[in-house]
Amino acid sequence: MLNIILVDGDSVLFMPLFGQAMVVVRPGKLTASGKSTRKGKKIALVGDEKQVSVAGCVYVTPVYSIPGTGTLKIAALAGDQKTQKVMCCGKAILRKGQRFTAKFEVQNPAKQPPPGPGAPSPILPRATMVAGYF
Repeated sequence: MLNIILVDGDSVLFMPLFGQAMVVVRPGKLTASGKSTRKGKKIALVGDEKQVSVAGCVYVTPVYSIPGTGTLKIAALAGDQKTQKVMCCGKAILRKGQRFTAKFEVQNPAKQPPPGPGAPSPILPRATMVAGYF
């Protein structure tokens, strides 16, 4: 089991599709809070995933060609991404598993060029759609 425990600095990888929106994803970094260590790095505990945030990700849609930006976060873990019996500091330990549910929060909406003079019109993708993995 030790080879699948997540530790401080592990990469969090997001999938690019959120409904019709295609996000240019970048990996996030996991900051672990456990007191125990593995190979000199703190062990990640349930709750540490809530601190993962990748801001400034660009997205486009087939209809709206002017890109927008937003932030990728973890919305929910898969059931196999946390230990069931082994605990550290009273919390389950994070581990590699199936895909988690990701959330994309739009800061600057994608826009459609106007047909004539005027400002572009924005679109917001659905916030929680896809998954990612550690």
